[in-house]
Formats: sequence, C-alpha cells, structure tokens
Amino acid sequence: MKTVFKSVFAINSRKSFKAYMQRNLNLLKEISNQRLITQGTALHGHLIKKGISSEKYVAVKLLVMYLKCRKYGEINHMLKEFNGFNLVVYNCLIAANVEWGNLNEARRLFEEMPQRGEVTWTALVSGLLRYGRVDEALWYFERNPFRDGFSWTAMISGLVQNGLGLQAMKLFLRMLDSGVMPNNVTFTTFFKACADSADFGLGMSALALVVKVGFDESLPVCNSLISFSLKVGEINLARRIFDGMKERDVVSWTAILDAYVEMDSLEEARRIFDEMPERNEISWSAMIARYSQNGYAEDAVNLFHEMVQSGFRPNKSCFSCAISALASLEALQAGRNIHGHVIKIGIETDVFISSSLVDLYCKCKETGDGRRVFDLTKVKNVACWNSMVAGYSLNCQLEEARKLFDLIPCKNNVSWNCLIVGYLENEQFDKVTDLFNEMLLSGETPNKSTFSSVLRACSSLASLERGKVLHGKIVKHGFQYDIYVGTALISMYSKSGDIECSKQVFSRMPRKNEVSWAAMIQAFAENGFAEESLALFDEFEHSSSFAPNELILLAVLFSCSHCGLVDKGLHFFNSMEKIYGIKPTGRHYTCVVDMLSRSGRLSEAEKFITGMSCEHEVNAWVALLNGSRIYRDKIVAEKAAKKFSKMVEEKSEVYVMLSNVYASAGRWFDVLNTRKLMIEKGLYKGGGCSWIEERNHIHVFYCQDGTHIGSTEIYGVLQLLKSEM
Repeated sequence: MKTVFKSVFAINSRKSFKAYMQRNLNLLKEISNQRLITQGTALHGHLIKKGISSEKYVAVKLLVMYLKCRKYGEINHMLKEFNGFNLVVYNCLIAANVEWGNLNEARRLFEEMPQRGEVTWTALVSGLLRYGRVDEALWYFERNPFRDGFSWTAMISGLVQNGLGLQAMKLFLRMLDSGVMPNNVTFTTFFKACADSADFGLGMSALALVVKVGFDESLPVCNSLISFSLKVGEINLARRIFDGMKERDVVSWTAILDAYVEMDSLEEARRIFDEMPERNEISWSAMIARYSQNGYAEDAVNLFHEMVQSGFRPNKSCFSCAISALASLEALQAGRNIHGHVIKIGIETDVFISSSLVDLYCKCKETGDGRRVFDLTKVKNVACWNSMVAGYSLNCQLEEARKLFDLIPCKNNVSWNCLIVGYLENEQFDKVTDLFNEMLLSGETPNKSTFSSVLRACSSLASLERGKVLHGKIVKHGFQYDIYVGTALISMYSKSGDIECSKQVFSRMPRKNEVSWAAMIQAFAENGFAEESLALFDEFEHSSSFAPNELILLAVLFSCSHCGLVDKGLHFFNSMEKIYGIKPTGRHYTCVVDMLSRSGRLSEAEKFITGMSCEHEVNAWVALLNGSRIYRDKIVAEKAAKKFSKMVEEKSEVYVMLSNVYASAGRWFDVLNTRKLMIEKGLYKGGGCSWIEERNHIHVFYCQDGTHIGSTEIYGVLQLLKSEM
C-alpha cells in the first residue's frame, strides 16, 4: 500500500491525466475495501491539494470510502459540497444506511429521490430482506419498474434466507414466465429452496434448465445441486454430479463427505476424506464427530491428533467430540490433557465443551471433577444440566442426581429420561414408575425412550396392571407402532406371563428389526413354548429380510436352554461360525454352559468351559455353580466357586450358592465355614424380598421385616395359621 501511495503522489503533469485519475480511483477502492481510514484521509488531502476532490467520480469514491469507514462527520461535510444529490450519491447513502441497519432513513432517502435506478430498488429490497422485513420488501419489489436478473435473484435469495423456501420457488417460476433468465446465483439459491422444501420434482425440472443454459459447469451451482440431492435423499445423484465436476473445491468435497458420514458409511467417508486435496475444519469435524458418535472412539481420537499435527486448529466442535470419544474410552489422563489445553485457549466454559468434560469425568468415576466443571460453567444449557444428572446416576449417586434434577430451570424430556434411566439401572424400579407419573403431571411429553425405560421397570416388577396402563398411554401418544417401544412391550408382557399380548403386539408391528424378532423368540422360551420359539426362528430365517445375528442366535440358545433342548442348542451353537458366520461371544458360551448345567450334564459343561478363552469364562463358572446347586454336586460347586473367585472380586452370591450346595448335601459344618468366610471377607447378602401389587401400589416384604405398615396384622395371621397347622 505504501508503494502505491508513493507512485500516486509522484505522478506529474507528464503522465496522462486519465491514467492519473484511474490510479486514484483504484486506490480509493482498495482503501474502501480494507477500511484504511488513515490512508484514505491522507489521499483525500492530496486530492484536495490537486483540486480534483470535487470531480464527480472522485467525490463519489471518497463518499463510499467514508461510508464504509463510518466517518459520519466527514460524510456530512462532503454532502454540503454537493449542489444536489445525484443518483450515485443517493445509492451510496441508501446502501450505507442499510449496512448500518437504519432502514427508516434508507426508505426516507429512497422516497425523496427525484429518480431511481435498478441499483436503488435492489439495494432497498435487499436491505429490508436482510432485516426480516419481508412484506415491505415484496411491496417494493412488485413496484420495481427495472426488474432484471439481479433484482429477481435478490428477492429469491432473501426469501430463502428468511426461511420462505416455498415462496422463493414460486417467485423463481414467475421469473421464468416473465422471460428473465436466471444466473448462477439464482440457481444456487433456488436449489437451496428446493432442498429446504424437499421438492425433488421441481428441483429435477430445474436441473434440465441448468444444463440447457450452460450452468452445469458452474462450481457454485454444482455444489448447490449436490446439497439439494443429499437433502432429498438422492445420494447416487449427488455422487454422479460430484464425479462429473471438472472443478471441485473444499465445499464440494465436504458436502459429499458429509453425505456418507450421515449415512454411517464410514469406510466410504474415510476414503473420500483421504482423497480430499484440501481439507477444512468442517471436513475434519464431520469425520471426528461421526467416529465418536458411532462408537469408533479410538479412530476419533487418532484423527483428532492427526488434525492437530496437520496444522489445523480444532474448533469447539472438534474439542467436544474428542473429549466425548475419550469419555467412551474412559481415558482420564488424555482427557485431562485436552482439558488443560482448552483452559489455555480460553474456551473451557463453552457449554458444549463443559458438557463433554462433565461426561468424561463422570464416566471415569470422578464426579467431583465433573461437578467442578459444571459449577464453573457460567451459562448452562439444559444439555449441561442433563450431563451432570446422568453422571451422578451412572455412579449410583441417585440422591445427588435427584437434588440437581430438581434445580434444572427448564427441564426437557431428556432431563426426565436421565433420572429415569438412573433409577432403572440401579434397580429402583418403583421410583422409575413414580418419576414417570411425576413427569406426566408436570406436563412434559414422554418420548419413545421414556416409554421403553418405564416398560423395562414394569417388566422387572412383573407388574402387568401397570404395564397395561402404560400401554394405553403409549397408544394415546402415538408410539404403539414404534419399533423400540413395541419390542419393550413384547418383553414386558412376556415377563408378566401374558404371552398372548406379546404375540398381539408382535403381529401388529408394521416394521420389525432383529431385536423385535429376538424378543418374541425369547418370550416364547421364557413362558415354556419351545416349539413356538423355534418355529418363529424358522419363520425369521425364511420370511424376514434380515440374516440371523448375535442377538437372534442368543435368543435361540436361550430357548433351547430353558426348554431342555440340549442337542438342538448345541447344534445351533456349532452352526454359528460354520453356517451363519458369527463368532460366539461370552453370552453365547455362558448360555451353552447354562443349558448343559440345567440338564445335569455338569462334567460336559465343565469340559466345555475349559475349552473357552479366558475372557468368556467368568459368567460361565457362575452358570455351572448354579447347575451344581440344582443337582447337589458339591465337588463341581467347589471347583466353580474357586475358579470364579480367582477371576473377579469376590461376591456374596457365589458363597451363598456354594453354601446352599453344602446344605443340600447335609454338610452343615461346611455351610458354617462358608458363612464365616463371608463375614471375614466383609461380604453380606441382603435379605430376600418379594412384592405384590394392590390398587396401583407395590407392597415390598423383606425377610423378618417389621417395617411394613400392616406388619402387626400380617404376623398375627401367620401365628393363627401356624397354630392351625
């Protein structure tokens, strides 16, 4: 800029005056664009000295420069030098007032103009649209006598920016009817309107026009076409447009990348990401976010480190996703490192980052650190509150969760669901149903997650009446055909012993997935209908569009186990890898051990366990211990108990089962020693309990309990019955 100044000031009379004037005008334009008021004032002084500041085009450029730099005093001083405003000056003043948001002043100037050009009309209409005054903009647009491609485009763009895509599309059609040809900006805006309105037919009609008028090679138009195709779900069309583009920019690449990311086609998305010649923060963020959200936490973290090493500065979204991925991995130290970095750059109080940090610390069982992050977040949104409530629930701190829940200023259904799930996971099922009723009384609308959780609580309580009432509410709220709610209903009715209702729910489901089929197969097995269970599996194989997966085959094994079909169960297990290509998990192995143990084939079950990999053994030994208890085999029971105790921290349940085996065999000395060993190890078995439901109230009874409100009458009746025996 200094060099240019010197060259301008050095111009003498020997230079062409025309070239000299052009150099000054170009320099004024550059100063205006960069808003360099100091240099602009200096140049103005030079032009005054040369006696050319009052030249029409120079004066207008000076006025524009002062307008862009918002120097109102200089503007007023210059306006006094004009004998009368010409069209260019008026246009400058209107544009400036629009820029500053002084729309009433812009309208006043517009109305007092002796004559108006197409630029004047378009400037005012664009300004009104920019500030959401759509009706006024339309009024002026309809009265514009100079409606050309620019004015039509400005009006269409403004409607789209104000969320009026349908009106924008109608105006586009009027534009074509009037004989005005759209330009590339018009097409770009129009396709955005079609995308927002999901109008595939109209968009495809316009695509033919794009090709006809030769804009099919325009980069902005092609980018908008890709976005339109993706918005209406036409991924193949988007890919064809992308592949046919002679020129692509980072917007093109990011759009097609985001499409595969949204489709969860992560392999294809990563391939495109690796091929991108240029990446921006959006493309990095899209890949990191989707890896994190889809359970590929390690990939998300690795990509985050790669982004940093590539010289990109992660934005808030990237930090948030990386922290969430570390939370999934329970990588506390790595999370602390990123926490330190976000503090260093001053974004630790961002509500999304703080929510992710709360989640990280709580998943790593550091609720104290999570609470400190929460308390330091000055502006909390409901997601931040929900993260802390969920964190307390995850760590069994339900009293703290409830206290914080009650303080949430604007609860949403996610807030309620966080606490409901907390009670559910901690087996406080009666509190789940109580909180659900409280939710309804508050006026909050349950969603499918709410209903699924409360149905699970009803299943655990075997509360058929509550389940039926809940089913009615599900129908009332329109979730009866939801695939996840339907599956939860199947399980609830099954566990309450009402297999007919389970069958009805299953048969009425318009869509079923593998989980739905597995739930119904297991429902038959739980209620002793082995033939129906296996028949349904056959139907699944032959009539559904799904292939058997881990969950389905687990349900089949469960069916064989609970119905004594050992040989059939072993056949299915041995077929998992050979026929279905599915590697058995620990749950499948445990189910086979349980199946063998239930049928008394304890030595075969023990041999089966010894052939398993260590990672699958833990629960299998418990299944064998349970089988040895049923068949009073103390030798196998002792071996199973010892094996289990070596593999995990000691649990009271194992010693209780072993004690029961000894009791069944009459080895009372061993029973006593086992109980003493429990006391020495600080292990305690809670008293047994049972419950009944009466008039929508669940009565819980514990062993030797005297706390129930009706305990006096209950024990009185027991004594009476005892005396009669």
